[in-house]
Amino acid sequence: MKVLGIETSCDETAAAVVEDGPKIVTNIIHSQVKTHAKFGGVVPEIASREHIHKIVEVVEKAVEPVGGMDGIDGVAVTTGPGLVGCLLVGTQVAKGIAMARQVPLMGINHLEGHISAALLAEKVPDYPHVALVVSGGHTHLYHVKSFGSYTLMGGTRDDAAGEAFDKVAKVLGLGYPGGVHVDRLAQDGDPKAIALPRGMNTTKHFDFSFSGLKTAGVTYIREHGGELKGQQLNDFCASLQEAIADILTKKAVAAAKSVGVKGIVLAGGVAANSRVRALTEERCSRRGMWSFLPPRVLCTDNAAMIAAAGWTRLQNGESTPWTTEVRSRWPLGELEAPAA
Repeated sequence: MKVLGIETSCDETAAAVVEDGPKIVTNIIHSQVKTHAKFGGVVPEIASREHIHKIVEVVEKAVEPVGGMDGIDGVAVTTGPGLVGCLLVGTQVAKGIAMARQVPLMGINHLEGHISAALLAEKVPDYPHVALVVSGGHTHLYHVKSFGSYTLMGGTRDDAAGEAFDKVAKVLGLGYPGGVHVDRLAQDGDPKAIALPRGMNTTKHFDFSFSGLKTAGVTYIREHGGELKGQQLNDFCASLQEAIADILTKKAVAAAKSVGVKGIVLAGGVAANSRVRALTEERCSRRGMWSFLPPRVLCTDNAAMIAAAGWTRLQNGESTPWTTEVRSRWPLGELEAPAA
């Protein structure tokens, strides 16, 4: 079974085909980074317009190696959460293809898609495990008992970790997306040079807060003339990155320990960050746990992860009705029961 995946939840126009496994056949991504960089962030209306311009070209490239649309047995598409105008583009195209081909349609939660990137590995992570989904819009910890069974253990109460990277980088004038630039500069910096706060620095619960760190970072920049250069800039970036990686990995390991699982799956755009990856491996190894770090191309938004989730659900006999609508908000899984 070959499944076409489509992803347009934010600023990547992506299409991919996976086949039995699931295994990647194609994974095409058109990034809008250059389009939005001059604005310092994603402009929703511009993003949706660019999806309209690029979606047909991207889908055609994805299906060409399998003989075009005739080689497709099902269509999976991100239907939420995300920017509504962007989601509508991908969803309407997916519906049109599925209707024309008379193949099943599967609407996929974007967060499940990120977690499902692990399904594309040669050695798929064991269940149960804890998944840390961290990006510009999301920071969540899930107890993943099996595919499709997710219990939310904690999440950010304000800003996502990726947003903290991007907003502070914007004040520094580093460009968009900020996390990539911070990571690069941090390689030559001292992560202990500047004391930056760790919000909700406790393992009694698994919620996060990054608004305080973002404010502290911006305040530090302004107190130093609104501009950092040379080694001072490198040290600041290393310290910011360390503060984010420290709290993310500390809580992820504690969450895994609390439910007695043996490993952690990283997912989302911030999972591409070098320090988050290294510290996850280090802390898991120290506690006799395994860690799964997806290839960087599967961390940021892509359609292969959506196709993988769709392939698995379609294999289980599921499908989505034609009347399905997109959702700007779509919580994944159930909330963890409060402690007695």
